[in-house]
Amino acid sequence: MADSAETIENHRNGALAAPWRIGVDVGGTFTDLVLQDAAGRMVIGKVPSVPADPSKGVLDAVIDVARKQGMAVRELLRGCAMFVHGSTIATNTILEGKGARVGMLTTEGLRDSVEIRRGLRENMWDHRTPFPPVLVPRYLRRPVRGRITADGNELVPLRMEDVDAAIAIFRAEGVDSVAICLINSYANGAHEAAAARRVREANNAWAVSVSSEIMPVVGEYERGSTTVVDAYVAPRVAPYLRALDETLRAEGLPRGLLLVQSNGGVASVTQAASRPVNLALSGPAAGVGALQMFARAAGTDDLLSMEIGGTSCDVMLMAEGHVAAADHLMVGGYHLSTPAIEIHTVGAGGGTIAGVDTAGMLFVGPKGAGARPGPACYGFGNTEPTVTDALLALGRLRPGPIAGGAVTLDATLAEKALEQAIGRKLGLSVEQAASGVIRLVEQNLLHAVERISIERGVDPRRLTLVAAGGAGPMHGASVGRALGCKRVYVPRVAGAFCALGMLHTDARQDWLRVYDGDIDSLDPATLAAAFAAMETEARRTLHAEGFGDERLKIVRALDLRYTGQQSSLQVEVPVAGFDAAAVRAGFEAQHQRLFGHIQPGGRIGVVALRVAGIGEVGAVDPKGPPAATGAVKPIAARRVWIGEKEGWAEAKVYAGADLRPGHVLEGPLIVEEVTTTVFAGPRDTLSVDAAGNFDIALGQGAAS
Repeated sequence: MADSAETIENHRNGALAAPWRIGVDVGGTFTDLVLQDAAGRMVIGKVPSVPADPSKGVLDAVIDVARKQGMAVRELLRGCAMFVHGSTIATNTILEGKGARVGMLTTEGLRDSVEIRRGLRENMWDHRTPFPPVLVPRYLRRPVRGRITADGNELVPLRMEDVDAAIAIFRAEGVDSVAICLINSYANGAHEAAAARRVREANNAWAVSVSSEIMPVVGEYERGSTTVVDAYVAPRVAPYLRALDETLRAEGLPRGLLLVQSNGGVASVTQAASRPVNLALSGPAAGVGALQMFARAAGTDDLLSMEIGGTSCDVMLMAEGHVAAADHLMVGGYHLSTPAIEIHTVGAGGGTIAGVDTAGMLFVGPKGAGARPGPACYGFGNTEPTVTDALLALGRLRPGPIAGGAVTLDATLAEKALEQAIGRKLGLSVEQAASGVIRLVEQNLLHAVERISIERGVDPRRLTLVAAGGAGPMHGASVGRALGCKRVYVPRVAGAFCALGMLHTDARQDWLRVYDGDIDSLDPATLAAAFAAMETEARRTLHAEGFGDERLKIVRALDLRYTGQQSSLQVEVPVAGFDAAAVRAGFEAQHQRLFGHIQPGGRIGVVALRVAGIGEVGAVDPKGPPAATGAVKPIAARRVWIGEKEGWAEAKVYAGADLRPGHVLEGPLIVEEVTTTVFAGPRDTLSVDAAGNFDIALGQGAAS
């Protein structure tokens, strides 16, 4: 990596052109900030994350960039028209088990549904690993009498005395928040609304999560689990977001903070704090905006992104310009039903720890070294080797300062850790131990990208692999070759991939309504009326967020399945009208790709209606560097371990700042950029495109 984190152009073109946008992504190791001004110029900041207080990392990044631009923080924030934050606080609250003390109101007879679950396991062969503890102990899951039928009619009135009795117990037990999930509330939320009013009247300090407002889906377990998680994270997430928003406003930010949601869109603090469970994938979901931008630059909308940071790898697929979405995700073993971009995450990052297990087998991950102490080569006290240590020992990273001097890589410490933890135990040299770590982590990365491509019925050989994150470009060529890809695309600011994506992310809110029917007997007028009611709410919400009709887009979709199926597929339908034949064709195309078969003429039932309200922020692509005027010279050459067959070879090292559109380089080579380091193999060709990004044509047969 380069030893500075200033600007791509070092501001040779003059001062920032107002107004500008700022995106901040808090990762496990570093907090990344990208500022893009009205002329498309970018400024990059990277500072160590502060896990105990993520907001400090955000403010440190702002201070860092303001200092490098010779500006006061107030001046920098005052010129910002859009400040977007990808927050991991909701996810970390779940994973660390540091959420609120939750009380739950549930229909009599159903208090154990969140503990019984579905009786299914993610890994069908693992019968021993216990489920994570239920977030609400049984004595705080209070049953109330009253019942709504599946068609939305009241069968038994709500017994408010049961609600009052539960409130008394919640007071005595010192709960912080209340989750309300009553049977069939997806069809009629009146009982839940009445119970919520009574709870808020009793104690307005309690956070109250209501299932019919959060995600009105069929399935008491899924709805209940989602509502409980929302209540569990709300007392920590909402105050954090409001405090950060107030701090930034006090420092000069003219408009409120925006948060990236799991659905790949942004929302205001008010919207995000009302349903914090929607922030479970905040940060990684911003990759959608980045992929849309790089699709324009790369000239293809068939992309497979592999973003590798300090602790994990997030993989996302864009096929024909579309990034798949899902309603079900697992975080820390807890089921969440919330609109979310389909992302597959594995514990494989620069800080992932390697070692030898009790059976004498080499392992890499999933445990990571985090921001502190970080890899052994950081010198902060860790003695366990990581992927970064292996890359340093193999010459693919150079010793010295990174991230503006925040961290210094020490090769001696890396080699010592590899020798003690792996070499001695397996009888290997340092280079063999390091090579084994890299081969194993790249095998894990290969499985991750196959999971989101081949297992979704998409041939990765027709895709362009986007290698992003601080560590992604070190592994992109090898993984791409193993996939059969012909091309790997490396963003110049790969290490700030999600932070950049935030600047190109539209506002988005999703609505869902359970619906029962089949596509061949639907009344188009009834369907249109149902969609219209949802769209009215979408427009009202986005108008309140500051989006006029000229920047508002409505997307309709149906959840469909064959009769007898349990899972459903989403199919978009035009706002202009309903065409049953076109809907059937869209459903069958998806079904064929995912499952390899269809039922010709089969009954296709409608499970739910969906409306997405999108507020378009307007894309301003980054300004590329000026074209090359001559050949580029390497800044150094060093010995690099290519692979088991080639062994060590001399690789030319280039400074990313020297590379311009039109330059074409032959591997093996290394490019040291502001936020990342790029490695290309012996038969690879790296060229710089008009946007200033690195386009690697893969030579087949090169070693990894």
